[in-house]
Amino acid sequence: ADPRRELGMALTAAEATDGKLSLLRWRAGQQSNAIITLPVLGSYSATAPYACSKSAKILQLGCTALAKRMQQANYEKINPIPRALNALALLASGDEQYLPLVSREAQWAANFQTDAMATWYYGYTIMLVAEYQMATGDKRYQDGMRRMALEAAKGQSNVGSWGHKFAQPDGRLSGYGMMNAPGVPLTASLVLARLAGVNDPALDLAIERSATLIRFYIGKGAIPYGDHAPWTQTHEDNGKSGMAAYLFHLLGEPKGADFFSSMALASHDAERDGGHTGNYTNMLWAMPAIALSGPNATGAWMKEFGAWNFDLTRRWDGTFLHQGQPEPKNDSFAKWDASGTFLLAYAMPQKKIYLTGKKAASIPPRNAKDVETIIAAGRGWTNKDRFSFYDQKTSAELLETLRSWSPTVRERAALSLARRKSAPPVTELIAMLQASDLSSCYGACAALAQLKGAAAPAVDHLSKLLTHNDLWLRIQAADALGGIGQAAMPTLPKLLERIALPPSKDDPRGMEQRYLCSVVFSQLLNNHPLTNVDSKLLQKAIIASLKNQDGRARSVVGTIYDKLSYEQLKPLLPAIHEAIVKPAPSGEMFASGIRLSGCEILAKHHYAEGMKLSLDVLELDNWGKKDRIPRVIKALQSYEGSAKVILPELRKVLETLKTHKEAKSLAPMTEKFAELIKQVESSTKTVALRTFQQP
Repeated sequence: ADPRRELGMALTAAEATDGKLSLLRWRAGQQSNAIITLPVLGSYSATAPYACSKSAKILQLGCTALAKRMQQANYEKINPIPRALNALALLASGDEQYLPLVSREAQWAANFQTDAMATWYYGYTIMLVAEYQMATGDKRYQDGMRRMALEAAKGQSNVGSWGHKFAQPDGRLSGYGMMNAPGVPLTASLVLARLAGVNDPALDLAIERSATLIRFYIGKGAIPYGDHAPWTQTHEDNGKSGMAAYLFHLLGEPKGADFFSSMALASHDAERDGGHTGNYTNMLWAMPAIALSGPNATGAWMKEFGAWNFDLTRRWDGTFLHQGQPEPKNDSFAKWDASGTFLLAYAMPQKKIYLTGKKAASIPPRNAKDVETIIAAGRGWTNKDRFSFYDQKTSAELLETLRSWSPTVRERAALSLARRKSAPPVTELIAMLQASDLSSCYGACAALAQLKGAAAPAVDHLSKLLTHNDLWLRIQAADALGGIGQAAMPTLPKLLERIALPPSKDDPRGMEQRYLCSVVFSQLLNNHPLTNVDSKLLQKAIIASLKNQDGRARSVVGTIYDKLSYEQLKPLLPAIHEAIVKPAPSGEMFASGIRLSGCEILAKHHYAEGMKLSLDVLELDNWGKKDRIPRVIKALQSYEGSAKVILPELRKVLETLKTHKEAKSLAPMTEKFAELIKQVESSTKTVALRTFQQP
């Protein structure tokens, strides 16, 4: 068993009885008994932290200790996120004796300003000032709140996202692009700022653009790391389901609040205990989301996981220290003060601030039976043993499990079916595609996708779903066809037609097109000749795809450039050129792919414009340069001595590489670039250049 869980449960049991914690101690080869006497706090109630005297005592003790710590001389050195959360916890307690301290912290937050990790910090500092103002009526810090809110709104990318930093002047994000871990709380804080009286069209636009982006994931999975597919490996992805539940609650959108509250409730044990670079935010956003489902939900989750974990995390003085994951890993939150995180959970019954329920839940409280069904969805999975729980089920049980409300459960069942050596239940899955409930249809598609070629008999049935009125079912059907592979080639014309359609009202970001690009260009056409493919349909699909917001979706299109004859390529050149000149507004990590593919195809056919475009694509100050440099060198080599016209530019690039802040790691590529210049200088061979201006 997990020794942390065992110790946590022992602490919980001791505090509920006589306070005696009995330990067996080994020291210097000797064994002895030790009994530690703990304060008796009682048991957690069935609806904890609601109607729970133990929770109330922990809140009181913790706030008292936290207030003392906050008055220490070096307190201001802690990270801005836990600092803001600590102040929010005191505010959420409803105890007026803490208001002077909270006011001091609100003033600090209102004056907060940084260029480093601003998106992470502003989400919580804006939240503190907004909550303080709405709880107390004190408007002294509104100017600072307005400043931060508008900086954040105007620092949003053109597609409604944020990264580690605010967007660049062109509206694109730096580094590897969109990150939802800071972006979703930042959106929630902007909603709070608006509720607190910050009125500005820029704020409204930023909130709606971000909400549009996040709404796509409702019913499909947890909010992913960035501008990616829904996360379905677990019900949580380091707290982003919880963040989304709270955001949609603030926006008064019950559909989103309901789904993500369920996802948060289903995340416990190993799912809740993990998290990218640490589980700090996974613990932080659990209770605010679960509480939306009512007291039965919070009590059941505490019984399942929270009680022992919360008691283990609580220190002797009533404060809390971040525990991290069960095994040593890189933890960005190591030694962070987690007092605010846990005290906010215990403060839920007070309902003093929006984060702890001041606004009535937009979804009805769940009954005990429904809560148990949701909790059960998160059982049976650990990172070390992902399969055995589902592999022990019969095929009939797995087919029924595929009908689950949970996309995570459906995926686990689908994977288990695919691992079986027995004949796959394709006939039963085809029947499920006709079900009246969408969950069953989704589950059938997920299983058929995992069965790959064995699911070929389902091709016609899946093809009919490509025009279904439900966006996600269309996408899931296409995904299954991609998994089936060559047997699904007869559906290619319909898939190309779907790709060529412009974004619709229910899909403004072209997410369906994004998925279909992967199915068509990465899967169906990857190892398939284009001889029998309708050229006009393919041309329309390529041109449409090259306008997709997502850099990865665009980049997969480039994989077939080399398969196109020059005659097929010519009508595509304007779109190819534009895709090089205008980078995708999102998916920055992959956005260089299609630009490089474009430069390479221009080099292959000796287009003069390709030389300078190749240098533009280098972007030596941006992430991913080490992958771009070798491809640019190879493309430019195709021009032979004709590249002498850009020698001045080549030499400038070489000097930049030599003086680059990463010059040491770039040294091998710098040498190759110097060799390129020598080759161009000494070459006596030229190539016949084409230009876009030619008739």
